[in-house]
Amino acid sequence: MSPAALQKLRVLDLTRVRAGPTCVRMFADFGADVIKIESPPGVDPNENMGGPRLGSDFQNLHRNKRSIALNLKSAEGLEIFKKLAVTADIVVENYRPDVKLRLGIDYESLKKFNPRIILASISGFGQDGPYADRPGFDQIAQGMGGLMAITGLPGQGPVRAGIAVADSSAGLYAALGIMVALLERETSGEGQWVQTSLLQSQIAMNDFQAARYLMSGEIPKQAGNDHPTSMPTSVYKTIDGHINIAASGDGSWKRLCKAIDRDDLFNDPRFDSEANRSENRVALNEEINRASRQFTSANLVAKLNAAGVPCGPIYSMDEVFADPQVEHLQCAATVAHPKLGEIKLVNQPIKLSRTPAAINSATPELGQHSTAILSELGYTGGQIDQLRERKIIQ
Repeated sequence: MSPAALQKLRVLDLTRVRAGPTCVRMFADFGADVIKIESPPGVDPNENMGGPRLGSDFQNLHRNKRSIALNLKSAEGLEIFKKLAVTADIVVENYRPDVKLRLGIDYESLKKFNPRIILASISGFGQDGPYADRPGFDQIAQGMGGLMAITGLPGQGPVRAGIAVADSSAGLYAALGIMVALLERETSGEGQWVQTSLLQSQIAMNDFQAARYLMSGEIPKQAGNDHPTSMPTSVYKTIDGHINIAASGDGSWKRLCKAIDRDDLFNDPRFDSEANRSENRVALNEEINRASRQFTSANLVAKLNAAGVPCGPIYSMDEVFADPQVEHLQCAATVAHPKLGEIKLVNQPIKLSRTPAAINSATPELGQHSTAILSELGYTGGQIDQLRERKIIQ
């Protein structure tokens, strides 16, 4: 078997909650030595923000890591961190912007003793500017980034997405930025400061909806389950539920009409162009629903797929992981946990042919690797015992 893709990298993980851990998980799953730096109990007033350690969310975000419990509010704890930073390639943090400056672990400070280090900072609103000091949370960014104004049924009022879009995308954008910085370092030999925020990431995720405004001044509105511009792309009723159909192009539209025995719709002047289908979407959906209600969901999905019309079922989460294609793609992975036994986690969606990701170890206990990590730095057993007695580590 080939070595893990990122095994030569060491990442110091100062993150919490979701955006930062999402970023670091990318490196952990591809084999980097990720050291999760946590506070000993009672040091950090926000220590429970990530949820219970044995809960599904925490376990899913922090697998494949080592843990050291280190009090960064103490001089000795900071000294240990700086020794670790000398050995590291990457530091990832999602504190408020001023915290790293107070601790003296900002990029300008870190690069003085490790010019190759890459610091990635994920914040709510950016590292500077009028909102820099505001606390940032996913739903706040969804609202300020425009997503909640375009999500939901027309006239419903703002609706949040069902997942932490801003958090997760900020983590992924940060990981991409780090990868770019690592590649550039191969040329320059120098690290750099990578920055993103929940607000920037949410706006970037709006993509074509944001571009509609920037290019033409058009302000997108709520469209419910309809595609904002390309119809028919929506949810349609069946005998036993609903399915998605996406048949906006003329070719797909013609095949849909034929498959549901409504060739008359293709020749209807209300629906004879993509622009007209979008303009007359209410009438269009009524006509399609009249036909789709004659089928069960499974039969209609089979019929439309056979006709080459993009479509699919609408699953609950248990149905997602029971789907044969999901099983084939191995979207869930099993790992052994010393307390929980065998657990299933969400697998990496990226497949590499030679150096794939792997979930090799469950989320560690708090401070599980403190002794091993300090020993690697040259601390003796006696010194480690003294640090533990004085609550510098756990």
